[in-house]
Amino acid sequence: MSNSIITVTLNPAIDKTITLDQIYLGGLNRVNQLPHIDPGGKGINVAKVLQEFGSNVAATGFIAGDLGEKLENQINLLGIKSDFVRVSGGEVRTNMKIVDLSTNQVTEVNEPGFAVTDKASVSLQDKLTSLLDEASFLILSGSLPDGVATDIYQQYTDLANQKGVRVILDADSMPFRLGIEAKPYAIKPNLFELEQYIGRKLTTTEDIIAAGNYILEKEVQLICISLGEDGAIFLTNEEGYHIKPKTITPKSAVGAGDSMVASLAYGHLQQFLLVDLAKWSTAAGTITATKDGTTVCTLDEVKHMYPTMQALKLY
Repeated sequence: MSNSIITVTLNPAIDKTITLDQIYLGGLNRVNQLPHIDPGGKGINVAKVLQEFGSNVAATGFIAGDLGEKLENQINLLGIKSDFVRVSGGEVRTNMKIVDLSTNQVTEVNEPGFAVTDKASVSLQDKLTSLLDEASFLILSGSLPDGVATDIYQQYTDLANQKGVRVILDADSMPFRLGIEAKPYAIKPNLFELEQYIGRKLTTTEDIIAAGNYILEKEVQLICISLGEDGAIFLTNEEGYHIKPKTITPKSAVGAGDSMVASLAYGHLQQFLLVDLAKWSTAAGTITATKDGTTVCTLDEVKHMYPTMQALKLY
């Protein structure tokens, strides 16, 4: 087994980010600067971060249509190895991000994407079976396209576990719930996704810890709960930390959580202690949130910010 990391993006996208001084709803909005157009989808964003960190990473999943070919070419130009399954019919979606500089808010308009055939699903399963023979981590993140079984992340986690490959799961709703049942190594919900899973609001740190401990009992080994500007909480059975970053001026939250996911795999392979892993991951997410479009953090930037992270030991 090598130190390679496989990211899976089942519903990739071309991310188009438009920045406006102010949005006029129901009126004419003129764009004064060229849009950022990037290959997107959560797993692809994770791969972009890992490539920046110098990791051995490969991206797989589904693509379709002319935009799918363009997306894969863009990934390869970034130096990321790719091995996607092409779906016949349909087109890779375009996701629009509209940044309102007057409020620092990002409005997202995401297309549904293509529908996946049974043949393509079998092809990706076979491809993963082969790729996992040389992997240390499998990262499963993002939404599912039409035609994909809701328990797909559970299936992939079972497959990885059989091969001794650690899984990091970043999803929501039923794919997240079912994925946890297969005992991934780590999960990275945001607070809302954790509340969805637990079925109630979590208003205090104690509530979040209790919810995390409930999931740890299901044999998940590491939980990272992203809290936006309040940083993140990292929990294992042995210890927990709340990491608080310095104040920043956010530009786009797109990719911030993916930067944290990438850091979980990177930090583990670097044999970081939990507190260092937590600080590194939070720094990565914080830096990416200051970037335009879906631009991600660099290794040097994370190294520079990492020492400024405040670590509060929870237990």
